[in-house]
Amino acid sequence: MSDESRAEKFLELFNKSREFTEELLRENERLRNELGALEEQNKDYATRYTEIEEQNNNLASLYVASYQLHSTLDFREVIHVVQEIIRDLIGGKSYAILLLDEKTNELQTIACDGEDQMPGVETISVRLGDGILGEVAKRGESYYLHRDDENAKPSLQRPLAAVPLKIKDQVIGVIAIYKLLVQKHAFTAVDYELFALLAAHAATAIFSAKLYSQSERKLNTIQSFLDLLTTTS
Repeated sequence: MSDESRAEKFLELFNKSREFTEELLRENERLRNELGALEEQNKDYATRYTEIEEQNNNLASLYVASYQLHSTLDFREVIHVVQEIIRDLIGGKSYAILLLDEKTNELQTIACDGEDQMPGVETISVRLGDGILGEVAKRGESYYLHRDDENAKPSLQRPLAAVPLKIKDQVIGVIAIYKLLVQKHAFTAVDYELFALLAAHAATAIFSAKLYSQSERKLNTIQSFLDLLTTTS
């Protein structure tokens, strides 16, 4: 075999080897891309699993809390449970629970937390229809402050969230949240579900406890009057 033939043979083998190597590199790149996609998919699955697990835990906790809400007719106990739900499940650090006075048509704070974070939260008094809180009570629709809003910083009359306490179409109050706990950066999808469930359960429990408290006072007044009649007769 001549030198020229050997050179051509070598060049042919070299080209085949190069093509084979390039094919291996392409296959390796394809497999690496597929592996990367699978890793991302696994991350998505893991994230989704964590979200679902958190959602289930929160809903289970809310179920227990709702049982506590409806297991007592003591007004202060009901309010205390509502505060625990706001703090522990929703992550509210500064908030106010306001009830509507039907005689004056004013929303007034009856319980709150985080006064140092939002001064004045303990003495809120808003007429029905005035400002964001008044509109939430009037319309019966929740309000959420958008993060991309140029005026996104919450204020006393502009909370992060305002949720009506509603029994069917009757609004009896509003929950206003002004600041979240440090570990909670923003509301999540499950929070909006929790808000809806909390508003319904809390409204019913508060309304029932309030009626019971009023009936107890009337009963005590009547009993005192009867005792007085018995004593004087």
